[in-house]
Amino acid sequence: MKLILRWLINALVIYGLSQYFPGISVDNFYRALIIVIVFGLISAVIGSLLKLVTLPINILTLGIGCLVINGLMFWLTSAVVKGFDVAGFWPAFWGALIYSICTTFTGWLLKK
Repeated sequence: MKLILRWLINALVIYGLSQYFPGISVDNFYRALIIVIVFGLISAVIGSLLKLVTLPINILTLGIGCLVINGLMFWLTSAVVKGFDVAGFWPAFWGALIYSICTTFTGWLLKK
């Protein structure tokens, strides 16, 4: 039950980003549900490998490299999912940052 609730909240965050953040657009809420699944898969597979490869850089930059990788994964998701458009790297970076903050807060809230 918590997994479905988390999925729906994350989709609402993505849909909300598209409504209030310039440079990010989502066709509809159903597409946002698909985006959450694809973004999770891309981040789990490709993002984990990139974070492992760039570990020395992440240590030197105190984790800022992870923010860049998350932005790139967000941008890659827009290339994979039709109906999800991100205008460039900076909208992807800020969108991924806001999404990460919201999902962290959601996970923290649902644990209690």
